[in-house]
Amino acid sequence: MSGQKCRFCNNPLEHVFVDLGVSPVSNDFLTKDALSKMEPMYPLSVYVCEKCFLVQLPAYQSADSLFRDDYVYFSSFSKSWVQHASDYVDMMCERFGYSNDSQVVELASNDGYLLQHFKAKGVPVLGVEPCANVAAAAEKEKGVPSVVKFFGVQTAKELLADGKSADLLLGNNVLAHVPDINDFVGGMKLLLKSDGVITMEFPHLMKLMDLNQFDTIYHEHYSYLSFSAVERIFSHHGLTLFDVEELGTHGGSLRIFARHTEDQSKPVTDRAIEMLNREDKAGYNSLEYYQSYQAQVEKTKRNLLTFLIEAKEQGKAVVGYGAPAKGNTLLNYCGIRTDFIDYTTDLSPHKQGLYLPGVHIPIYAPEKIMETKPDYVLILPWNLKNEIIEQMKEVRSWGGKFVTPIPVVEIHD
Repeated sequence: MSGQKCRFCNNPLEHVFVDLGVSPVSNDFLTKDALSKMEPMYPLSVYVCEKCFLVQLPAYQSADSLFRDDYVYFSSFSKSWVQHASDYVDMMCERFGYSNDSQVVELASNDGYLLQHFKAKGVPVLGVEPCANVAAAAEKEKGVPSVVKFFGVQTAKELLADGKSADLLLGNNVLAHVPDINDFVGGMKLLLKSDGVITMEFPHLMKLMDLNQFDTIYHEHYSYLSFSAVERIFSHHGLTLFDVEELGTHGGSLRIFARHTEDQSKPVTDRAIEMLNREDKAGYNSLEYYQSYQAQVEKTKRNLLTFLIEAKEQGKAVVGYGAPAKGNTLLNYCGIRTDFIDYTTDLSPHKQGLYLPGVHIPIYAPEKIMETKPDYVLILPWNLKNEIIEQMKEVRSWGGKFVTPIPVVEIHD
């Protein structure tokens, strides 16, 4: 028994979904001086609530300690993600007619990667972002006004008192990141105008399970969300999910559309009904379905280690590409250090010159790969593999090959 309670319904958490051992905080990159110091490690044991079936990681670390003023993730460094945001803005303006009379508010707005596209169309925007350094980048580099706060009921009340309410309230990859999901969704209920729309994007639990994406489990991700669980949470707060889109981002995500339950102008679509039915038939409302996942994860670990052991025994050089949070979960769970991977690289200058937490693999600029000409490049942000393979296609000029570890180990000739 964990002694923990469900962050939504407060039911005791007794059933383990998957146990990945102990791991450092995924974005706690290290300087060289820190390598000899004690590194905090926390459990990565994920539970499923037998009452509401919310899959969740207990808050072993506070949000304040995870999302600090030296946060190193800047969304704009992924061209495909910025394009995804631009396409979303075009779609939403066409579907709902947002204009200079509208107010768009993004929660966890990062460096303005998305709101810049609304701003370019003349739509008033406001970002709410807890990390001061990325919020400053949004204002300075993209002209996106940003409030440096964690979002919840209190922040919603402060924004309302300041005359701000949302025609569109959106958040990409934030719903899974909030330890108090009731406070967060309750805040959205307050801030949303009576005829407003909420959209949220988050990795779909169905994809995490079907495609073995266990590396998306890390301490910043407090919840692992099915459509059914999110529907229960939003309904509890007087919000109705009226539509859903399945996206290819982050290995398979959902974009949900929500409204006030009393707003009957947006009928529930067949897509939303079908998604609920699909999850129910698959077993997402029964405890037994969740209890087979651990064996699947352990098999993936063995397969990746087998590939690396065989490559090293053949005298092959293996390096990494990318320093994403998911990569740190994968490498720490599998015990992969510089005995298997010489180094990794990342486009972000904020990570270059640092070391991965736990495994202490050094991070360089991508040009390092051209200098050392390795036999294999292990793509850690596998969700961006097409973008990375195209960007690094020169690797093939010396016979180098790309490898992705998820959902199965795959060599790309």
